[in-house]
Amino acid sequence: MGNRTELGDFLRSRRGRVAPQEAGLPPSAGRRRTAGLRREEVAILAGVSIEYYRRLEQGKQQRPSPAVLAAIAQVLKLTDDERRHLAELSRGRPPAPFTDARAGSAARTVREEVRRMLDITHPYPACVLSRSSDLLAANQGALRLFSGIEDWPERERNTARYAFLHPSARELYADWEDVAHGVVAHLRAAVVLHPGAPDIRELVDELSGRSAAFASLWQRHDVRARTNGRKVYHHPVAGRLSLTYEAYDVARSEGQRLIVYQAPPGTPDHEALLRLSA
Repeated sequence: MGNRTELGDFLRSRRGRVAPQEAGLPPSAGRRRTAGLRREEVAILAGVSIEYYRRLEQGKQQRPSPAVLAAIAQVLKLTDDERRHLAELSRGRPPAPFTDARAGSAARTVREEVRRMLDITHPYPACVLSRSSDLLAANQGALRLFSGIEDWPERERNTARYAFLHPSARELYADWEDVAHGVVAHLRAAVVLHPGAPDIRELVDELSGRSAAFASLWQRHDVRARTNGRKVYHHPVAGRLSLTYEAYDVARSEGQRLIVYQAPPGTPDHEALLRLSA
């Protein structure tokens, strides 16, 4: 799927969520056939021609200006993550050709310096994920945090796959719906950031076919950066855990992220974390 198709789908999904009243339009008489805003309403409110906006949704309008994108983003009430996503989509980049190194083993190789950092963070759980959320490396705390993931072969260990397909996931995550939404929103952004990446596309196809929940969320076209946040767990060994996490891009490693989970020392969450990593 190219960025042009993604752009149209994304714009249609966003305008479908903005009620006319939210955009400052008067209530219309009778029943509206279109959920949210119509194309022409977005165009008029953004100060562009209806034909221009129509071509934009069809992927036929090349490289809209930052001013036009800002106006459309304002009308559609986009979040900061969605604004960045719109900017990436509007570049109209074709899928990049991937070498064997980027698509295969090299993308899964974690440098020794990074592996040592996983040991340094003990007792805090830490792991390295690929651009498609494959679990490439992890310290013992992180492996135990994802309860049951060690039951899978190493090549199948993937945090997105875990969230939707592992039988322990819905019990582990206190707010599974929010975690699932975040996983899908991150993958949706990754498709655009890494156009043509076979590992991401294969994962999306797999989860779409095996999980109705994933397929439904994927059709929403939501995007969300996962750089930090908080998750609450009901862990079978450590009990209740409320952990913050920070994600860092790994230098010179295609799309890899280092994730570290924390809890303030002296708190019940930290004591539970110590039990997890013991």
